[in-house]
Amino acid sequence: MTPVDPTATGDVESVRRARRLHRFIVGIPYYIVLSVILVGVVLVVIDRWRRGTFVCGSALILGAVFRAFLPSGRVGLLQVRSRVFDVVAMGAMGAAVLWLSTSIDSLGTA
Repeated sequence: MTPVDPTATGDVESVRRARRLHRFIVGIPYYIVLSVILVGVVLVVIDRWRRGTFVCGSALILGAVFRAFLPSGRVGLLQVRSRVFDVVAMGAMGAAVLWLSTSIDSLGTA
């Protein structure tokens, strides 16, 4: 059985739509982590820095979990180096940020 050439059948536009949709779906874990970080940054900007840094640290841990359990073809931009390096790096940074956000005295702020 020979593969069908999309240009021969006139389905070039449908192939382009399918590729765009595939790129979007592959990037969903990255977009989720990015939106959680955005929520953390908004919290920091509105003077809730402890909560904001806690949310940012949680986003890094979430990114490490996504990278650990999703296949390499489905994590989008969360894949930088090898799986082990990515998980350890994001997990360590997330744990450090979480520890800092919970251990520093609030000095009267929330």
